[in-house]
Amino acid sequence: MTRQHAIDLARQDADNGQLATTLARRIAWRTESDLGPDAPPATHAALLGYLRDEMQPCLEGLGFQVSLHANPVPGGGPFLIARRIEDAALPTVLTYGHGDVVNGQAAQWREGLSPWTLTPEGDRWYGRGTADNKGQHSVVLGALAHVLQLRGQRLGYNLTVLLEMGEEAGSPGLAGFCAQQREALRADLFLASDGPRVHAERPTLFLGSRGALNFSLKVRPRPRAYHSGNWGGVLSNPAVRLSHALACLIGPRGRVLVPALLPPTPPERLRQALHDVPIGGGADDPALSPGWGEPGLSPAEQLVGWNTLEILSLGAGSPTRPVNAIPASAVAHCQLRFVVGTDHAHALAHLRAHLDAQGFDDVLVEPGMACAATRLDLDNPWVDWALASLQASTGKPPVLLPNLAGSLPNDVFADQLGLPTLWVPHSYPACAQHAPNEHLLASVAREGLAIMAGLFWDLGEPDAPWEAGRVAR
Repeated sequence: MTRQHAIDLARQDADNGQLATTLARRIAWRTESDLGPDAPPATHAALLGYLRDEMQPCLEGLGFQVSLHANPVPGGGPFLIARRIEDAALPTVLTYGHGDVVNGQAAQWREGLSPWTLTPEGDRWYGRGTADNKGQHSVVLGALAHVLQLRGQRLGYNLTVLLEMGEEAGSPGLAGFCAQQREALRADLFLASDGPRVHAERPTLFLGSRGALNFSLKVRPRPRAYHSGNWGGVLSNPAVRLSHALACLIGPRGRVLVPALLPPTPPERLRQALHDVPIGGGADDPALSPGWGEPGLSPAEQLVGWNTLEILSLGAGSPTRPVNAIPASAVAHCQLRFVVGTDHAHALAHLRAHLDAQGFDDVLVEPGMACAATRLDLDNPWVDWALASLQASTGKPPVLLPNLAGSLPNDVFADQLGLPTLWVPHSYPACAQHAPNEHLLASVAREGLAIMAGLFWDLGEPDAPWEAGRVAR
């Protein structure tokens, strides 16, 4: 029984329908978590049911001891911890996934598709959660099953699985739960699958993620609207004030204009890692906007090594049916995506100071969801080890991203639990993961099964850098 045998068996799950059957059953669970605290009871029941009735039997069949836990945050989704301890003296891997999904948006899906039914069409498998994250953790556990089978149910290391049911709602309670369960989650390496590859054809490894800080800017000079003919010219317009406030934060070509919200210059090691990383170019990828963002950076450096300030939504008055009135208020919901080295802890204070200095003391700043930026040291021995494993399993040179351009709760694992973090994604940028018609590519899933089988196999081999690859705690 060899490494290649494990890879061949894992690939067969994509070829013989086993992965599709498993995923179809999991997609049918309506595990929406982004509906807020007033979601109907059936929604909360589905979140628990997915863990208890779908994932617990699967994990117990692989030799795990499984426990279910309530969220320390009222109304937050439940958690599952599964532990497979072969010997307390052996090193431990922690892996993670989430079974919750964003709102199904069923009415917006193309005719013939449903978010709650797996629908294969050629290489695409449609359904909510196929890419994010049910398909990805199904690939991980499917590959693990074959490695266990060929190694006689002995991996040569311990394995812990953490599943949460609130990632799409911002992972409420995750940090507190991990603090409570620190001993149960103690590990030497974090290895998980989420997020997209840089391209469908390019196996990818990333080592962390950009952080995110959501905030709202609001201008409300008076409690109601007033006729624009009777009062226009003598009453300030909150939409005008907000427009100019936004313009002092973000330039006309997307450049961030608040110096204190910018990161340090990307280190040379990072720029080298991003030198040949392709951005876009896929069949469903949008065309890039030349000259957008910070001057002098490549698209990969803009996405992975720099900060962006985005306006997510903007409103004043009644856009769908305007009336002749000066609106009572205006609001912009914004987001800062930032990399390691940014003074994110004081970001809102920097924003406030910048607005005040520009004469916009009437613009209120309200904080929203936030998560920190993380990035494993590029020289950590686990990095080259993982890249070598991916190449051996696929025959392709993998792409190394120092961090994902998007955001994940990786700070909980990297900073709070003190683990080296490796992420191996099995979706691709145009998968529509938060939109109608979300899909997984069967070809990427098949390759993902091979990749994960190789990684789980290699972790039990003598050259895995357990001691050398630990991060300082």
